Amino acid sequence: MRTLKIALAAAVGSLAMAGAAYAQDESPKFAFNVGAATDYVFRGLSQTDEDPQVFGGVDVTMGLGYAGAWVSNVDFGNGTDAEFDLYAGLKPTAGPVSFDIGIIYYGYVDQPSGSHEDYFEGKVAASVPAGPATLGAAVYYSPEFFGKTGDAWYYEANASVAIPDTKFTINGAIGRQEVEKAFDYTTWNVGLGYALTDHISFDVRYWDTNKGNAVTGGLGDSRVVGGLKFVF
Repeated sequence: MRTLKIALAAAVGSLAMAGAAYAQDESPKFAFNVGAATDYVFRGLSQTDEDPQVFGGVDVTMGLGYAGAWVSNVDFGNGTDAEFDLYAGLKPTAGPVSFDIGIIYYGYVDQPSGSHEDYFEGKVAASVPAGPATLGAAVYYSPEFFGKTGDAWYYEANASVAIPDTKFTINGAIGRQEVEKAFDYTTWNVGLGYALTDHISFDVRYWDTNKGNAVTGGLGDSRVVGGLKFVF
């Protein structure tokens, strides 16, 4: 595990050096997004107390590098009103394999004093085409997770398949969240996406975890979430 931590830290640390070189390759390109969903589910747990979500963000790409910001309403039942994410990374390729090496900061607005909700994560992900499908895997690591709960790892395997001659895509994932000072759990989801236009997409997704109401307060129970997203 220590070796994996060092490798992940080294990969994320290389962003600062590599980003400058890639930044000279192309002019920056911006993309904006806004949307809404019937719930905000993150790794199988509702972040809005099972209420609707409204979100928006901006992404900039330049060569192999990217950066962005994203905001959403949240409700933890303690006064915290919103989440904002700041992230950056690189997306290199090696043959058919596409990589995503980055770092993410999760910040929270109006959090109670001493709740320590803000945290960082490093990310290393890879995906590869397999016939009509795309297969992927990702690892996330935080040295101090949400609520100051210590080391945290999230492992995920995912896949997506575009249905031929349609605008539908089927995709899903299974993940494992492990937190040093909190409960560990497994989560999975499967969904159907539809591209209404080049700029508007719709997604219906089933979420679940292996933890019941007694552990998650109902926030990790099975649920179906619908969402609409605009990209421009």
